[in-house]
Amino acid sequence: MKNIVSQKVQEMQPSGIRAFFDLVLGMKDVISLGVGEPDFVTPWHIRESAIYSIEEGYTSYTSNKGLVKLRTYISHFLKKRYGLEYDAEEEVLVTVGVSEGLDLAMRAMLDPGDEILICRPSYVSYGPVAELAGGRPKFISLSQKDGFKLSPEVLKKNIGQHTKALLLNYPCNPTGVSYTKKELAAFNKILEKHGIWVISDEVYDELTYDFDHTPFSSLSGAKERTVYLNGFSKAYAMTGWRVGFACGPRDVIQAMTKIHQYTIMCVPIVSQMAACEALVGPHKPFEEMKREYHRRREFVVARLNEIGLSCHQPQGAFYAFPSIKRTGLSSGDFATRLLKEKKVALVPGTAFGPEGEGYVRISYATSFDMLKEAFERIEEFIKK
Repeated sequence: MKNIVSQKVQEMQPSGIRAFFDLVLGMKDVISLGVGEPDFVTPWHIRESAIYSIEEGYTSYTSNKGLVKLRTYISHFLKKRYGLEYDAEEEVLVTVGVSEGLDLAMRAMLDPGDEILICRPSYVSYGPVAELAGGRPKFISLSQKDGFKLSPEVLKKNIGQHTKALLLNYPCNPTGVSYTKKELAAFNKILEKHGIWVISDEVYDELTYDFDHTPFSSLSGAKERTVYLNGFSKAYAMTGWRVGFACGPRDVIQAMTKIHQYTIMCVPIVSQMAACEALVGPHKPFEEMKREYHRRREFVVARLNEIGLSCHQPQGAFYAFPSIKRTGLSSGDFATRLLKEKKVALVPGTAFGPEGEGYVRISYATSFDMLKEAFERIEEFIKK
């Protein structure tokens, strides 16, 4: 009997994050510094608006593109926040989180043999999604000596005959690296010269700490070559609502919508109503969350360096990516032993590519008290 599972899927590795956290299931008293999810509950005014929308009878399908109201709010928000102008009818698509937006962009843009550049360490889904779309991911290896940052020189060196797009994620999961407007402009100049597109995953944009975030599509001439991806999961503490959005040239958004029609149809209306409230309601809760993440970042980086695990300063998101090389353990062994011996869960760096060997990802999206206790345990483990 023939194997029913496609060869492509058989060869695909399962998520390194989820594989490790299978070990956590059933363990008691574990402090998790692993999952990239805010520890804050979605603010009440958003939850209340969703409840009210159900009471009002909003239980139907919406347009495939998403509620006109939400797309209009997204368009207005981007104009006010960044000076970006996207037509709500033709250039904005509401997706099931940024994850679906990424999948749609890849499938809409990549033909078999097309190459897409991906910086690594990278979020676990980037390579597999590119392969499922029929593209060929070409990984650009980044290292701690360069601050895990892409440089114009390295970008130039990796552009080839079949390169169609660059996938850019900033602030970055897992390293927390981000880029200034000047740095992005240098990339844009090279990409424009070669006619290369950008898929820009900027879901952590509001969690940028050391300088203002610059959307790639806001750069001179970049908008017509960029698919801008963002969503509500991280900065708005709305992971379970599953609302993201994609903005870009109308022909690309139209192609993405065509795929979306046949696979998803539309994002649940209650989640879309909640997203509307997130954009137009009080912003103070999100500012308070950001201040708390900033406080935690300062604590985490200081403690890591204090106990001898060197760590560059993450410029955004809520992750630290310290080196554990001095322990002599592999990333997998370090994470497994720390979990079993001290009941602290974090993610081996190898989950994000081979460049992650010798590192671990720590999420500081957990309470300050839990962070303090976790680092007491980590320090005991290191000393031992």
